[in-house]
Amino acid sequence: MMSWCQLGFQDAGSYFMEEFIYFHDFTMMIILGVLSYVVVFLVLGLLSGWVDSGFVEGQLIEFMWTIFPALILIQIAFPSLLLLYLIEDFSKSFLVCKVIGHQWYWSYEIKTESSEILASVDCYMLPREGAFGMRLLLTDEFLMLPINVPVRILVTSDDVIHSWTLPSLGIKGDAVPGRLNQLNVTLSRKAMFYGQCSEICGANHSFMPVMLMGVTSPQFFMWLDRL
Repeated sequence: MMSWCQLGFQDAGSYFMEEFIYFHDFTMMIILGVLSYVVVFLVLGLLSGWVDSGFVEGQLIEFMWTIFPALILIQIAFPSLLLLYLIEDFSKSFLVCKVIGHQWYWSYEIKTESSEILASVDCYMLPREGAFGMRLLLTDEFLMLPINVPVRILVTSDDVIHSWTLPSLGIKGDAVPGRLNQLNVTLSRKAMFYGQCSEICGANHSFMPVMLMGVTSPQFFMWLDRL
């Protein structure tokens, strides 16, 4: 979860989020390099006061400042398209979790790929007295998913538009009545992950926290038996 004055991303809890952070860092390095190059030449041009006709009219320099930006954009485009393809790949999921948004709580149904319901649970926000200093983040029940297992998440709503969001996992899905949105996630470590509804859905929009715990497969089946 976020800490006070944190400027970067939260610690990644899924393999997709790790790739998102790598791609962000890679793109930022390119942006900083281009920005530094432009600022240096801008300052030199303003301070020197001279103009070289060979510099402003040369065919070679025009070719260079056309081809280099194109190569940079290609470098950014390929990993970006690869990530977009991977997050839409649902062919290898072994488990299905259906997320249903209500005013104002979340319901979860754990299913197999054959649509057999294994368990269901409703998660309501804890009042301030029982939140242990983590106001608007804790729920009475929480969702458990096994680590290193591809999970397909189906997001829908029972009333108005919600948005099921977990920043640490790099997933966000709009919950729209009468429609199913798909997400794909594979947890990479055991931890508790926190999120909230990120769509203004009504008077108690702020009171729809999301809690998801990454556990081992034996712990996950024990949780299913308890439900």
